[in-house]
Amino acid sequence: MHPTMKLAWSGVGVSLAVAGLKFAAWWSTGSVALYSDALECVINVVGACTALAALWISLRPADASHPYGYQKVEHVSAMVEGLMVLAAAAAILHEVTMTWTNPHPISAPWLGMLLSGVATSMNAVWAWWLIQAGRRWKSPAVRASGRHLLTDVWTSGGVLAAFALVPATGWLQLDPAIAVPIALNIAWTGISMIREAMDGLMDRADPLVLARMWDVIAMHGTGALQAHDLRARQYGRITFAEFHLVVPAAMGVREAHAICDRIETALQEELGETVVNIHVEPEEAAQAGALLVTA
Repeated sequence: MHPTMKLAWSGVGVSLAVAGLKFAAWWSTGSVALYSDALECVINVVGACTALAALWISLRPADASHPYGYQKVEHVSAMVEGLMVLAAAAAILHEVTMTWTNPHPISAPWLGMLLSGVATSMNAVWAWWLIQAGRRWKSPAVRASGRHLLTDVWTSGGVLAAFALVPATGWLQLDPAIAVPIALNIAWTGISMIREAMDGLMDRADPLVLARMWDVIAMHGTGALQAHDLRARQYGRITFAEFHLVVPAAMGVREAHAICDRIETALQEELGETVVNIHVEPEEAAQAGALLVTA
């Protein structure tokens, strides 16, 4: 089984365990903030299942109908999860408006804090692991899941703060009040996730990736004259790149092909799984301002 699939299956298990703990905390206390926290966990479970399905589809090999593979479905998954984060924020704000004028006492606050604290610790560790793994494997779906869970950590932190203050102050409205800034923070995270997913779907160029590619081409293109018209796009964990390589007019096909192979291997070592398409041109096609490969 691919490592990302193992991670996705583990994510479903963790999200179910955390949701169970938080619903138990809400059930034992009747807190609006804990209800909001538990409600977001339902979104976490759905998000984990969505990421699992997206990763399963993305690992399918390229075929005649999808010659570039299925990796872009991860961006779709990340967008869906971002929309679910916004839905969770809206649900929390709705619950706040419904209970603001009629707050009720919190029962068994210490038990609720204990259950929520254990669940929050699990989410914090798992969110950190998902974000790191998503960056390492260039998986938008895994990274989006980690960022989504990180919003749950912030939510639970606010809930625990409210639980500590409500019994001390006796101000019952503090329970729904603390949910407002948390919901706004969750909404901002959802908007960021959607924006990042849109960048992937629209093939937005990453200047840092392009700069790294230019450096690799300049370093390993010895024998060529220049390179120009570099373009790259990210499909999940795979980078697709193409550019024009200008070589001396007298250079043979075998030698030009060897240069291309060397550059392609170096790009794969630098960027990971990469598909490179190089168009070789004679020196008559040289352009002003292009990358000079040789001194």
